[in-house]
Amino acid sequence: MPATILLTGANGFLGSHVARELLARNYHVRAFVRPGSDRKALLSGASSLPIEFAEGDILNAPDLRRAAKGCAAVIHVAANTQVNPARSADIWAVNKTGTENVIAAVRAENLRRLVYVGTANVFGFGTKEQPGTEKLPYTGAVYGLDYMDSKVAATQLVRDAAHNHDVPALSVHPSFLLGPLDVKPTSGAMLLAIAKRNVPGYPVGGKNYVHVRDAAVATVNALTMGRIGQSYILGHENLTYREAFTLMAEVAGVRPPRFELPPNVAHWYGRFSDWKARLTGRPGLVNVPMTLIANDGHYFSSQKAIDELKLPQTHIRQAIEEAYAWFREAGYLLGRAA
Repeated sequence: MPATILLTGANGFLGSHVARELLARNYHVRAFVRPGSDRKALLSGASSLPIEFAEGDILNAPDLRRAAKGCAAVIHVAANTQVNPARSADIWAVNKTGTENVIAAVRAENLRRLVYVGTANVFGFGTKEQPGTEKLPYTGAVYGLDYMDSKVAATQLVRDAAHNHDVPALSVHPSFLLGPLDVKPTSGAMLLAIAKRNVPGYPVGGKNYVHVRDAAVATVNALTMGRIGQSYILGHENLTYREAFTLMAEVAGVRPPRFELPPNVAHWYGRFSDWKARLTGRPGLVNVPMTLIANDGHYFSSQKAIDELKLPQTHIRQAIEEAYAWFREAGYLLGRAA
């Protein structure tokens, strides 16, 4: 009888890859999803993946307790990743209170392991020469994003549960995910914008990129690998925005963005977008925190995850190629989704 893994956020970009990786290893997947939520990411051809669905609200502790019953472990991927608007009580509710409820379910059902999925941005970033690691403290509070701040709080909850309450938990922290099956799309929105030549310039900063499938492999590995109470950054290549946008454009077969956006120009564009959002009541494409982040280099090392979770390191060019191939097949590059 295969072990049952409760997977929250199974219908998201990373979650759908984690579901596939679990199935490939003969686990039984119980996907915790909201009633009526979009499950297109869990389709394989014309059919759904062979998984069990447990519907519920992550803010309702009894729902999670029922879903966790009979499971061996939980992989908690579900999160509110909204960054625009920058502040929202809903973000804190899902990311912090939701994680509290997951931890409570793991304790109540005496499960063997909890793998919490955070973000690399809860750690201090570094330069290309000296990238950030799990040892560097959080520096992102200056941006004023509830997403980052709430994920820091959730990571601390998991760490406290492991160290002080005997919960067999550890956390993995992906950087910027690229690859196929980005149904929404999320991070793939940048790939589409590049392909459609809607990006005139590039900011001065940069970030770390990882193939979504590599992150899924390491996340599933964390069910049996890694150390309780530890955190692991899941990333690969550190690229400036100029380098990343040029690579994306090359794969897409279009001219890359040509102009560097000075930090002050990007900042004032963010201010204008915030003003317009307040006037219209609709969030703009960017906001001030997003422009501040784009002006910094969010570079990380994943050596710890490579050593302890056997994190694969697929070249980012391949991730971009697979993403574009999937977007073309699904019709996104024609202005419609199949």
